[in-house]
Amino acid sequence: MMKTAVILFNLGGPDRPEAVKPFLFNLFNDPAIIRVPRLLRKLIATLISNRREKPAQQIYAQIGGHSPILINTQRQAEALEKVFAENTVAGLGEVKCFVAMRYWHPFVEDIVEDVKDFEPDQIVLLPLYPQFSTTTTDSSLKSWHAASRKIGLNVPTKTVCCYPDENGFIRSLAQLTRSACDEARKIGAPRILFSAHGLPEKIIRAGDPYQHQCERTVQAIVKELALDHQDYTLCYQSRVGPLKWIGPATEEEIKRAGRDKAPLVVVPIAFVSEHSETLVEIDIEYRHLAEQSGVPFYAYAGTVGIMSEFIDGLAALVRNAALRHDDCVSASGARQCPDALSGCPCKAANP
Repeated sequence: MMKTAVILFNLGGPDRPEAVKPFLFNLFNDPAIIRVPRLLRKLIATLISNRREKPAQQIYAQIGGHSPILINTQRQAEALEKVFAENTVAGLGEVKCFVAMRYWHPFVEDIVEDVKDFEPDQIVLLPLYPQFSTTTTDSSLKSWHAASRKIGLNVPTKTVCCYPDENGFIRSLAQLTRSACDEARKIGAPRILFSAHGLPEKIIRAGDPYQHQCERTVQAIVKELALDHQDYTLCYQSRVGPLKWIGPATEEEIKRAGRDKAPLVVVPIAFVSEHSETLVEIDIEYRHLAEQSGVPFYAYAGTVGIMSEFIDGLAALVRNAALRHDDCVSASGARQCPDALSGCPCKAANP
């Protein structure tokens, strides 16, 4: 019987307070994140992880001392595997899902051995980053291919590069947004902040398609909810370091809402499972900022998690990728990015 291995990639997070420092080091030692020569990058990663260890431990202490991202990702893998178990697809056979994290356990280097033991006939790589970026998806994919070559895992492999406006993903986000807005309307007409993790401007100028794809996600939600004449903004969070980042910043939009006395609904569009940047940054720190700024109502919409339409959408992405001839496909199968965005991994002439 044919076997298909599906690899779900995510960032990872510390599983205990002692893991915070090495997790931070791994993050900032990634050449996709700190784009300087290796020895200098190692020095920078050491300095940052030493300086940020205690503040980061305090962040994780607010959610039990560890990141929930692994267990949440495992639940998504189990839900996806269940879809295929209940609905067999010709050409995929037995489908087994594996979770691989970039900066903390289980690392790609560990999971690749498990995949080899499974003896799949084909592999589908499925990053849990809806919007492609060279700092996230591309970093995980490069790590996977390097680990595969190292152990001689030579199996036909397809890649889902992005799905910023995939129907199941958008409908799930729309449902979360609608529910939160219904509560906000009890106070007044809500302002919606579609918040995504930010990036330095220089990475976007170098051709990274992330910002373009975040805009596609927002456009799709706006269309799904018919929000054309309502108050909404795409903004970016989690800025670190001295570089200029893309904006507007979520913090500044919260302050502006306070000045306008606008009820706020914050919707995470680039995170598909709860972790420190949603549970702490959005739901605790930004909520506190909103209260300080005079925002009359604040709601965090939540992530798509294991919502059925989102998981069904992931299943459709896997099925589409596995059955196409292209090695790298988007949600639509074709390249979605303008040709000027050189960081897009899909071929410009992808049929």
